[in-house]
Amino acid sequence: MTARPPSFSWHRAALWSVLLLFALFFLTPMYVMLTTSLKDMAQVREGNLLSLPSSPSFASWIKAWSQACTGVDCGGLKPFFLNSILMVVPAVLVSTTLGAINGYVLSKWRFRGSEFVFALMLFGMFMPFQVVLLPMSQILGWLGIASSIWGLVLVHIIAGLPSTALFFRNYYVGLPDELIKAAMLDGAGFWRIFWRIVLPLSAPIMVVTLIWQFTQIWNDFLFGIVFSGSNSKPVTVGLNNLANTSSAVKEYNVDMAAAMIAALPTLFVYIIAGKYFVRGLTAGAVKG
Repeated sequence: MTARPPSFSWHRAALWSVLLLFALFFLTPMYVMLTTSLKDMAQVREGNLLSLPSSPSFASWIKAWSQACTGVDCGGLKPFFLNSILMVVPAVLVSTTLGAINGYVLSKWRFRGSEFVFALMLFGMFMPFQVVLLPMSQILGWLGIASSIWGLVLVHIIAGLPSTALFFRNYYVGLPDELIKAAMLDGAGFWRIFWRIVLPLSAPIMVVTLIWQFTQIWNDFLFGIVFSGSNSKPVTVGLNNLANTSSAVKEYNVDMAAAMIAALPTLFVYIIAGKYFVRGLTAGAVKG
């Protein structure tokens, strides 16, 4: 028997049409940013937002990267971009590692009051960050790392612990307790079980947490503007300084190019690992 071709469905066609319209609507701002960044100012002034560049050029990208403006807090996105990389990499790795350990303890090595401790950690997810700005600045001053990249790293590690612990704890709850008990009967201890059994099974939630933390830390503006110094400002602060720089002629193409440069790392991460992010979520990352 030959397989019958699927019959046409108006319901499915309507659904796909609506989804396509929503996708186009969602992607329109990115299209405008990209096309504007490839135009010169004459075409930006004379054309419309949706028109394609007549002669695409990366001159505005080069200017946004290296010589977008002058002043104390300006001079292109390059130093701010590098500061963000120096901040994001250790903050993401450390917060993810600590979240995995916390989730392991709170799910497989429960102790008296562990649920209360977990509830306190979750409280940090709902507490406005503005509340901790003053005490955190005092702590960074006591530690001697105020207005530095390492101070921002510490702030983001602490701020990311509630979410990373939640992700790993909810994922590890789904792992069979028999694995832990069998390893304990064989004489394995706390760390050996974690490194040899639990961590190798953590790839889906590890990807989710890495992507989540990378996105949250890279896009952060509040901590960056409050806790950074003149030489440690992240790319979001640099983008804000660039966009608000006063000049005789506002260069919208440079601003759009700078916004695209600032967004490229997160776009790259989601394009490369987006499908693993979805798989990790469905594997139990947000299940109670």
